[in-house]
Amino acid sequence: MMRHCCATMDDSVPLLSPTTEGSTMGEVSATKSLPAAIYFLILLSAIGGFLFGYDTGVVSGAMILVREDFKLSIEWHELIVSATIAAAMMAALVAGPASGFASMAVPVYLSEVSPVELRGRITVVNNIFITGGQVISAVVSGIFSEVTMGWRYMLGLAGLPALLQLIGSAFMPESPRWLISRGRDAEAMKVLEKIRPKDADLINEIEVMKAALAEDTNQRGLREVLSSAPVRQALLVGSLLQLFQQISGINTVMYYSASIITMAGITDKSLAIWLSAATSSMNFFGTFLGLWLVERLGRRSLTLGSLLGTMLSLFVMALTFQMAYINSPKVTFPNSDSHECFADSCGVCTSKSSCGYCFMGDQNDILNSTCLATDETSYNEMSVTGWCSNSTLINDGQVTFAYDWCPYKYAWLCIMGLAIYLLCFSPGMGPMPWTINSEIYPGWARATCTSITTSINWTANLVVSLTFLTLTELLLKHGVFYMYMGLAGLGLIIFFFLLPETRGVALEDMENLFSKPLSSRFRR
Repeated sequence: MMRHCCATMDDSVPLLSPTTEGSTMGEVSATKSLPAAIYFLILLSAIGGFLFGYDTGVVSGAMILVREDFKLSIEWHELIVSATIAAAMMAALVAGPASGFASMAVPVYLSEVSPVELRGRITVVNNIFITGGQVISAVVSGIFSEVTMGWRYMLGLAGLPALLQLIGSAFMPESPRWLISRGRDAEAMKVLEKIRPKDADLINEIEVMKAALAEDTNQRGLREVLSSAPVRQALLVGSLLQLFQQISGINTVMYYSASIITMAGITDKSLAIWLSAATSSMNFFGTFLGLWLVERLGRRSLTLGSLLGTMLSLFVMALTFQMAYINSPKVTFPNSDSHECFADSCGVCTSKSSCGYCFMGDQNDILNSTCLATDETSYNEMSVTGWCSNSTLINDGQVTFAYDWCPYKYAWLCIMGLAIYLLCFSPGMGPMPWTINSEIYPGWARATCTSITTSINWTANLVVSLTFLTLTELLLKHGVFYMYMGLAGLGLIIFFFLLPETRGVALEDMENLFSKPLSSRFRR
């Protein structure tokens, strides 16, 4: 972050919700008034979240067009999606000392400048901007989906929020905690005066920070992190949170949402992209639900409830794909000329990456059908031989070539499951891994631990994104979603026993929390 004092804003803005919480008791009712500067600071910081969300969300819509323009195979599709993720993973490993990358630095920065009683909500704001960026990217993808080379515009527009953040960073102060660690107490006091209520005890807050920093200076680095039992336990919890956020399938859903909708039987590319935008909006609205619940239910309850809903919605998607496979239309003219594409049903035919289901008539009234080898030069939109090798018949709607989907009258259930998944995931497992990781480490270990857990998040993200399409061939579509459901269930069990409640715990007291027995961490 740039080392400048924030803009002068002395006016106070009332906090919309009067409900806050003490550091040792439950929720209490109080009226708070925060300076306008803290809102300005949150807005500038969260632009980084918007940029992160736009970049991850635009991939889904753009790749439908990119793979057609460049005639990409499944392997190339996965590699391109995963290339940026791999770069982010490497950047996260070196971002600890530098603290300058949007996906990890913004949550840490927000947690350090936020009042303790509002830290959860303010950190969740970053996730609102992430999901908002994903919705905007989906809308942009829909707008440019029928424009020639529209994917260029989709990707190029990501430069605008990046430019805004670059300009805005000139007005962002360093966190008071960082300034005090450098002996710049006077500057820290000036920053606190701008971002704390007028009646706040700033001298006491600085003294608490100094006491914590005095202890922090004695230990630094990964060796010290691993040698401290409380920090080691915190790192385990933080790492598992970031791991299960990804292996429960979220970025498979985000990166491949348009492809999943296509697999469900929506053949029009533009419609698939717009439906992807509609489901992404559920992710956005669900994040507001998380903002409202985070200081009421607490981090632990919100995370466990989110995982439970995620698991059930993955079951809906898996069951829908399985029923589509079992009840798929029969092949009326088996292809005896091709051993590889010899199949008796659409489900068996489309489970083979080199074959597609060619049929005449409406999806609900199929007259004739066969299984044919795909023409990769047409990005599998036509077959090499047979009826579906005739582009005129396809364009006139006389025949349809279903490459990775089967006609199924209840395909809408998969889209519903996708929307429910995002609605359940976004309040809890979306923001909580970042929120909890930004607050459970002592100052001397925060940069190192956050760097490690962020790199774990990106590594898991990379593995999931790199293997999704391949796994749909090996395990079939329903098998993949059953696998994600099982992983979400495993996470639910693990966090039920390991995840403590951190609501209302001061950053300086986190080591004490993880020094307590497991049973005493769950409720406070």
